[in-house]
Amino acid sequence: MLKTFLLFACGVYALIGAAMYFGQRKLMYHPEPQRTEPAAVGLPQVSERVLEAPDGEKVIAWYGKAEPGQPTLLYFHGNAGSLASRSERIGKYLARGRGMFMMTYRGYAGSSGAPSETANVADAMRAYDALVKEGVRPDDIIIYGESIGSGVSVQVAAGKKAAGLILDAPYTAMVELASGQYPWLPVRLLLKDRYESRSYIASIKCPLLIIHGERDEIIPVEMGRAMFALAAEPKDIVTFPEAGHADHYMFGSYDAINAWIDKVRAN
Repeated sequence: MLKTFLLFACGVYALIGAAMYFGQRKLMYHPEPQRTEPAAVGLPQVSERVLEAPDGEKVIAWYGKAEPGQPTLLYFHGNAGSLASRSERIGKYLARGRGMFMMTYRGYAGSSGAPSETANVADAMRAYDALVKEGVRPDDIIIYGESIGSGVSVQVAAGKKAAGLILDAPYTAMVELASGQYPWLPVRLLLKDRYESRSYIASIKCPLLIIHGERDEIIPVEMGRAMFALAAEPKDIVTFPEAGHADHYMFGSYDAINAWIDKVRAN
């Protein structure tokens, strides 16, 4: 009976492992596929851009121009929602005169295809190039990565020139984050999209700001602190004792981010 039980348990474990392997991107990415016009969510000053990839896929981005003398945020969002669900934060930065170029991922907000690390990073590089073609100088671009987008933004900042990099709730590597969430699975063998941010952060030469909620139950603040320790100067970190994963704006993060942008621009 013990042998039968062990065989049964091994079979169940193997089935769960197989299901997690083949369905891992559905666990990692939670797209809102509906395409929405910026004006429909109160952003008439924002226009849509379509980035065309060599493989024929098309990725949607929203672009709001900066006022003269102001930087533009090249923004890569988190794993859930879409552009429309971030309309309020777009509006807040535009109200300060900052520009915003927010790219979504494949399968999100009317973009074709399916998301993956390879596709997301390649599309993000194209988004940077598209912003430069719009007439925005690299010295006026601040790259912003939110949650899973921090893994995208780190790789863009490692390969492109920018005025600064903001990491919002960053992780050291997706494989390390997933290992903590699924300690009973051989995640290091199974994971496809690994987002090895710790491998890129030390090579980034522009000023860095990390923001993180100390009550973040999705990406522990210890990962944000580890990324800060690995980064080169100049660098700053702001943590919010009462904030969780996506609510630090309720505790003053907009003020902290805008103050940091002003400091970087003054130097």
